[in-house]
Parts: sequence; structure tokens; C-alpha cells
Amino acid sequence: MKRRWMTLFLFLLTLMLAACEAVTTASLLTTLTVTEPPVTTTVPVLTTSQPDTTTTRRAVTELNWNIGAEPLTIDPTLNGASDGGDVINQTFEGLVREVNGIVYPGIAASWESSIDGLTVTFHLRESQWSDGSDLTAADFIYSWKRGMDPDTGSEYSWIWGYTNIIGAYDVVLGSGSLDDVGISAPDDHTLVIELFQPTDYIVSLLGFYHFMPVKESAVEAAPHGAWAIDPEIVVSNGPFVLSEYVVGAGLTLVKNEFYWNADEVGLTQINGEFIDDEASAYIAFQQGQLDVIPSVPSPLITALIAENPEMYVFPLLGTYYANFNMDDPLFGANVKLRLALTHAIDREAICEALSAGQIPATGFVPPGFIDHEGNDFSMTAGTYGIADDDSMYDEAVTLFAEAAAELGMTVTQLQTAVSAKVYLYNTGSGHQLVGEMIQASWNSTLGVAVSLQNQDWAIFQNTRRDGEYDIARGGWITDFMDPAGMLAIFTTGNGYNDPNYESTAFDTLMAEASSATTAAVHFAKLYEAMDVLMADMPIIPIYYYSDILMVQSYVRNWGRSVLGSIDFSKCYIEGK
Repeated sequence: MKRRWMTLFLFLLTLMLAACEAVTTASLLTTLTVTEPPVTTTVPVLTTSQPDTTTTRRAVTELNWNIGAEPLTIDPTLNGASDGGDVINQTFEGLVREVNGIVYPGIAASWESSIDGLTVTFHLRESQWSDGSDLTAADFIYSWKRGMDPDTGSEYSWIWGYTNIIGAYDVVLGSGSLDDVGISAPDDHTLVIELFQPTDYIVSLLGFYHFMPVKESAVEAAPHGAWAIDPEIVVSNGPFVLSEYVVGAGLTLVKNEFYWNADEVGLTQINGEFIDDEASAYIAFQQGQLDVIPSVPSPLITALIAENPEMYVFPLLGTYYANFNMDDPLFGANVKLRLALTHAIDREAICEALSAGQIPATGFVPPGFIDHEGNDFSMTAGTYGIADDDSMYDEAVTLFAEAAAELGMTVTQLQTAVSAKVYLYNTGSGHQLVGEMIQASWNSTLGVAVSLQNQDWAIFQNTRRDGEYDIARGGWITDFMDPAGMLAIFTTGNGYNDPNYESTAFDTLMAEASSATTAAVHFAKLYEAMDVLMADMPIIPIYYYSDILMVQSYVRNWGRSVLGSIDFSKCYIEGK
């Protein structure tokens, strides 16, 4: 049954990645000259029509976009969530910009690699900040050092360990100096990075929002991310710049006339709303008040996919899961209890109920990552005994009884103890449906009746991060095309290690994977690390993500990253 789901997922993923082989191979890294890409996209499902340069595109130039929940921050260095990332993708730009699986030149007009792959040189185009001042290589160096500096407190600082830039991760760990990091600027328009080992994905990784430049004077004017939501202070370098921000309501972005590719920006303004209620946003979309919404109520998904051409479904390189609080004296004490709860879930039923292209998850790393031998990492790793359906329910009952004995309890006592726990999720009809189905499965199979609790997104993120929960909804989408982009969040001390999982064996294997000098060793260590994680089971894999969007038919030439970020840099309105 798993192979049927996987085949569907990989087919859809292939449609998205058909043009992005360069992102995952050394050919991109060693490109000597990059010509300006065409405006047109190559993935038909992502566009409603071919791009047009006629005057009709300028009849309406404002886009009404529901961002969803209000982001905790839209500071590129500090952000760690997809909603903030979507906004940042409109207001900032890194060395490259990935759209529809293709890596385009961004602030870097071209780049080249040394023969040994240890030095990558980026040649920056003439470009300006939104205040008209020049953007230089020194701005990237400031921004990157800010990101890795422990004093900044970025939850994403761990990602420097996967750049393989000399000295970068030593700074993150507090054992190195910013002066020794392998980044330099021979002149204003040349940025050089030095690696301790060749890294095939480095160019595409540096397009991620954490690596986008920020202007030092703006950051220093209002630290801790406050500058990014203050229209009087904010300075950015992307297609749009913030002109208004109303806490709890929304924001306004206007075209950045100083953007290097401003002639291709078809919108003059984006009105972003913070509507976290899917039903309200969908009604506004139906009434024409919103042009783009990131989700719809779960009961409507099946019909919309079948009948509405404005509904888009994409595979996504990420996993939806549940975190066990490993500091909890019950869940943290016994792996058989965690396994019992993991097996007592019908993932296929959940995916069918959600009906938006999700795939039952039988491991943490989703399909779509290819190892050094050309094999899909997820399928090679296997299922770890996790079933798509309810076929492991009997095993769950057996494990639950064994867990009770090991904990010195009767089955009834353990049922009572687990029933006192709470499954926490952020408000949303889809999350509620998953929680209710898990609750029902555990009750009917194991005789436990956990409670459900929901919180608004901003509150939920803090609650989960602070470990103030029993079991909490989790989700992760990779930041680069390597399984390490998924697995690394469970290393000790990682800012996104929500279960507070600690394993010396896992940490060691991840470190060895990072420092490996051959692809064979790199992937061998990642496979072993995955095995350790799944044996300890600090999380419950539930499904592999899909992504849905509703976009009005008159919104043209919008794009989307394979990692899930929407792109309005060349979007325009036609026929509204």
C-alpha cells in the first residue's frame, strides 16, 4: 500500500523538479557564467497563462493576499516559520532566487567554483537597497555573521553547520571567532566563500531567507526584529518593501522602485491580511475580496480539487508529525509507550479525510531526496514497521501492555495516566481533524482518552518551543535538498528540536554526515541517523505534506519554490 502512495507522490514531485536537476548536482556549483533567465516558467501547473507584457496587465496592479496567521517576525535572520518566509520572499532577495524548481540569478549575476570545489566566488550585480543606497558584498558578510553569532539568538543558526563554510559553525557553537569565518569581500561586488569540503547544494541553499541580506543601520535602529515591521525604519532589497504594518490585522507592501529587476515587477501593491480562520478567508476569496489564500476548510478540499481550477495542490518536501515531550516523566521514560501510540494511528484514513494529496508517513524524511546512488532516501530507509493503515493495531496493544509492565503499572493505570495528557495543536480545521482522528484511534485501540487543546499560532509556537505540552503537533519542511535538512532539527540544542530529544549516537552520526568528505559516507551516516531517530521515536510521523493554494484566475505568472514559498516577483493581474 505504501508503494502506491509513494508512486503518486514521486510522480507529482517529478513534475515540479523536472527542471531543477542543477539544484541537486555539482553542475550548478561549477557553472562559470549564468545568463539572465527567461521570464516564463517551465512548470505549467504553477501558472494560469503564459506571461504577457501588454498593457492589460496594468489595468489592476494590486494583489489581495491572505498570509494566514500573523508571523512572529519578518526579519530574515530571525524568522523560522513559513508564514514569515512567504513575506520575506517578497521583500528581500538573496544571491539567487529559486522559482518553480529553477535557480535564477538574484543579487548574484554569476558565480564560479574552484576546480576542487572548495571556493565559490559570487559576482554581485549593481543593486540598491529600497532607500537608494548601494548594496554591497559587505552587506552579505554583516548579515551572515549576524545569523551565526550566538548573541543574535537566531533559531536558525544551526543551518550554518550545513553550509560547510570554514569556521561558520564553530561560531554558532561558541568555539570560534567571526574573524575566522571563510567569507570575504575583495571588492564591493565580489563575495567569496571558502568551504572545508565540496558542497553540491551550496548555491541553492544560499537562496534561503536566512541568507538574505539585511541593512546594518536598519537593524541597529530597532533590534530584535522590530525594525522589520516599522515602515519608518525598514529597508529591504526585494521586489517589494513594507509600507504599513498593523499588528493583528495585516500589512501592505509596495513595489520597490530600487529593486534591480523592477521593470519585471507587475504589481504596485500587495495587501496582506492576517486571517487565521480558514472559513472566513475562503468566504472572502469567494466574494472576490482576496486573490490568494493559503488554505481552505478541510471539508471543502475534495470538491474544490475536483471542480475548481483555482485550486492548486503541490507535493512538498516536508513531514507533519506529533512531538512527544521527552522531558515528560511518562512519555520520556518508555520507548514502547511511544511506539504503541505511533502504531495506533490509521494514517491512510487521515490522509483520505484531509483529501489534499497528503501521503501516509512511515518515517521522518519524506520521499523526494535522492542519495549518492540515485535512490530515493525515504524508500531506501524503509517503513520502520509503521503501517499506512490500521494493520499494526494489535502490535500497538501488545506494546502498550509491555510498556505498562516496564513502568511498574497495570494496563488500567497506564490508560489512566495517558488519558490525563493533552494533545496540543494550533487552531485550524485540518489540525483539529487530525487531532480528533488520533484521539479516536487511541481511544478505540488502547483505551486512552487524551484531551485536545488548540491555541492561536503565535501562542502555540511559544508553548511548543518552551516545552509546555504533553504531545504537540509538529511540522517541518526542508530548507535544502538533502535529508540533513530534515534530520538536523533533532540534534541536541537545535532551536527546532521541539521534543527536546537528546541522543549522543544521533548527534555523532549527524556530525559525521556533515563532515564526510564523500557522498557515500555522507549518506551512510544519514541512513544510520534516521535509524537511531526512528528507533527512539521521539516523534510520531503522520503524513508527508502537500501544499494547497487558491488563486483567482486573473492572477498571472505567480511562482512557488519547491520548498513552499510563494513568489510574486513577476506576478500581474489580467482580466479582473
